[in-house]
Amino acid sequence: MPVPDGLDGMRLDQAVSRMFGLSRTAAAALVEAGDAVLDGQSRPKSDKVSAGSWLEITLPPAPGAAVAVVPEPVDGLRIVYADDDIVVVDKPVGVAAHPSPGWTGPTVVAGLAAMGQRVATSGAAERQGVVHRLDVGTTGLMVVAKSEVAYSVLKRAFKVREVDKRYHALVQGHLDPLRGTIDAPIDRHPSHDYKFAVVSGGKPSVTHYDTVEAFASASLVDVRLETGRTHQIRVHFSALRHPCVGDLTYGADPTLAARLDLTRQWLHARELSFEHPSTGERVRFVSEYPDDLRHALAVLGEGW
Repeated sequence: MPVPDGLDGMRLDQAVSRMFGLSRTAAAALVEAGDAVLDGQSRPKSDKVSAGSWLEITLPPAPGAAVAVVPEPVDGLRIVYADDDIVVVDKPVGVAAHPSPGWTGPTVVAGLAAMGQRVATSGAAERQGVVHRLDVGTTGLMVVAKSEVAYSVLKRAFKVREVDKRYHALVQGHLDPLRGTIDAPIDRHPSHDYKFAVVSGGKPSVTHYDTVEAFASASLVDVRLETGRTHQIRVHFSALRHPCVGDLTYGADPTLAARLDLTRQWLHARELSFEHPSTGERVRFVSEYPDDLRHALAVLGEGW
């Protein structure tokens, strides 16, 4: 379709977002995946569009459309617990929770399908059964609903903050105070795609932390999320000028990351606790650090 006059001079990803009612992130992913063609050519998402230019879009499936999950074994994906209602997994690095526009890598839902685990059909088509997510670069515990009842109960539990989510993060420097609460609103970064920031008028976001161990150049902290915003831990500690070690997107020191052999943020979903959706019994799961995070701690412990 032609670009409307009112979008003349707008960035390509913003124009796609406006024209098709997509989120800014989804629109940018479509452009980067080559699914938005302007006048017969793929263009960078920052290119400006002109009124009357011909825009061809390949849209993702509409919400509620049937999406066939192709089973795909995922290296390192481990089932911690499973019954008729839930499956708790330990997610490795480099794995997304579910399919999304522009992502061609492995996903938790495809890995579970390859393991013969059925999941609930409730939820958006591309993320059925998924009640919460972890970033691709964050490891640790995720719970996925297998029954429709479990999906409803767990979605509500996350919404009303009845799920205890604890993470361990290695942040640069030493926090002052050693224990505290970060209460700062988060929303999309005003000028950088795929980033979030502490901004006035953003969504309420609360992070509690407690220092577990202090090293010469970094601190290991136990983090409890009261809210669950995208990139919340990464954004909050970056705002304090103590970014997660290895998190180059949010201002971490690349030299320190290289010396610790880290290629992603040091952030791990360590513990998950909630009331079982069928029995009402409180269940708790704990995940050990993966090899790359253990190695980084070992190097720091040697006195670097």
